[in-house]
Amino acid sequence: MSAKIQRIAEVDRIIHEPARLMVVALLAAVKEADFQYLHQATRLTKGNLSVHLSKLEEAGYIAIEKSFRGKYPLTICRLTEHGRGALDNYRKIIKGAL
Repeated sequence: MSAKIQRIAEVDRIIHEPARLMVVALLAAVKEADFQYLHQATRLTKGNLSVHLSKLEEAGYIAIEKSFRGKYPLTICRLTEHGRGALDNYRKIIKGAL
């Protein structure tokens, strides 16, 4: 196998999953996003999105802040510096493998 193809094995599997990649890419483009925006933009089910957000938070790639807007729950997500670095590294590996 060529060295370029072997680099794919270095890909961060947390980010590589398509749903999580969508979320991280969306968050990289904005300061923060609420759950509803991510739900509409990704078209994931609420349960599926919630699970992916939890995995990204566990990895330290996103920060989640839960509060209320009036009587309604509000979940705000932000990409952390660690998450931004992981996404940048992911991009470098993918570009290098092409």
